[in-house]
Amino acid sequence: MIAMKVLLISDKVIEHIYSNSIADRMRDIDFVISCGDLPSYYLEFIVTILNKPLFYVMGNHNASKICTESGIKTGFPEGCVNLNQKIIEYNNVILMGLEGSMKYNGENYQYTDFQMCWKINRLKPKLYINKIFKKRYVDILVTHAPPFKNHDKQDLCHRGFKCFNKFIKIFNPKYLVHGHIHIYGTNNNWLTTVNNTKVINAYGYRIIEI
Repeated sequence: MIAMKVLLISDKVIEHIYSNSIADRMRDIDFVISCGDLPSYYLEFIVTILNKPLFYVMGNHNASKICTESGIKTGFPEGCVNLNQKIIEYNNVILMGLEGSMKYNGENYQYTDFQMCWKINRLKPKLYINKIFKKRYVDILVTHAPPFKNHDKQDLCHRGFKCFNKFIKIFNPKYLVHGHIHIYGTNNNWLTTVNNTKVINAYGYRIIEI
């Protein structure tokens, strides 16, 4: 597999990303992953300027519809690929996505651990097919929320999903990339290795080479 550079973004609009200069500064980026809670205009800008594929999941603060001067518009960014409950291969990299956070007030993109497990179960047949024909289940799992007790917090809103830990143990992705957990000051715990999986908090932005 040829090494590729991936731009990871989540939760916060970054001024020097939201700039025409990224066409030069990030011209070597191969594709972009968004882990949620970013406005559609931001994702649409990035995919337009970089002219590279952008894969995303929705976060708990994303809206399915937004009001504009022209009327009500879908909250899904144009020109980008919604990964939720999908397994997609791009340049020999297998990506899978799971949107949302733990259910805490019943609004959009919130799930119980049982509901998230059910979303994973529906994708298992394709994962097993990948293992047979690709010799691996998945390379990058893209989520909004983190795994339970891994970068998460104790309050229900920011608690991670236990089924993500089970997923790591069984399907052994190379990366689990998430957002949702904001990093401030000296709290810079953005990378953890669980078994052989690198769990990465994409808050703001990160650039990784895979």
